[in-house]
Amino acid sequence: MNLKSLNDIVDLAKSKETRRLVVAAAADKPVLEAVKYAYKENIIIPILVGNKNEIERISKDINLDLSKVEIIEEDNPVKASVKSVRHIREGKADILMKGLVSTAPLLKAILDKEKGLRKAATLSHFALIESPYYHKLIGVTDAAMNIQPDFYEKINILNNSIEVFHRLGNNKPKVAIISPLEVVNPKIESTAHAAMLTVMNNRGQIKGCIVDGPFAIDNAVSKEAAELKGIKSEVAGDADILVTPELNSGNILYKTLMFIGGCTSAAVIMGAKVPIVLTSRSDTNKSKMMSIALAAAM
Repeated sequence: MNLKSLNDIVDLAKSKETRRLVVAAAADKPVLEAVKYAYKENIIIPILVGNKNEIERISKDINLDLSKVEIIEEDNPVKASVKSVRHIREGKADILMKGLVSTAPLLKAILDKEKGLRKAATLSHFALIESPYYHKLIGVTDAAMNIQPDFYEKINILNNSIEVFHRLGNNKPKVAIISPLEVVNPKIESTAHAAMLTVMNNRGQIKGCIVDGPFAIDNAVSKEAAELKGIKSEVAGDADILVTPELNSGNILYKTLMFIGGCTSAAVIMGAKVPIVLTSRSDTNKSKMMSIALAAAM
């Protein structure tokens, strides 16, 4: 499936069974506005955990109909996170979303060894991006979670991103491993890691995708740039996923695309038993809603 816009993700989510979304510390206006739209489109059924009075006040403000919405009273955001995770574990919800709670306590609840939601060895942030300058949706990972991932963590991050595309119907996404340049330089670790990941893919150790690298960013997204450098690759200029070397480069790339690149994103945390919608305060309402749609579509 070749997804060209985030509206395709919304359509895909609508075509599937309506998912139950539990929001931890739900008394947050931007989050509830995104929930309202996704609920109206029949993408999700919300379950709101948090300060009931505040949730009702904000919902009245934004015309969110709560008549058929379950609200679980919990003023403490940390306890709201624990209750939301428990709701997922008990099979009462399909997607977890961060509300007005810091990321750390929510992740602590998710990563709890006995009562949490950890599935893979590494949780990672994955953003699906719609750009006016690229011919299809493109994924960027990791822009928010793993600060300086080692090689084994990069394998997990890569596998988490592949899972997103498989769930969306693309069984062989093209993965570009991004570095400052397109040749291996032993002094630049990211180029060596890229070459190792490429070989692992060629030898069947990383499956369900086509991996190539190292790529400078221009060669990953521009066939013309790749041809000028003499690069022959199925991935060059047609990447589905960009795997960045570490958090600095990933976050800068992501926010540059958003704020001066004219892009819109949908982002989730992967590696848990369910997709987690964990948006930034600076994300637009559209990005927040699209993130819910992405989680539901998976």
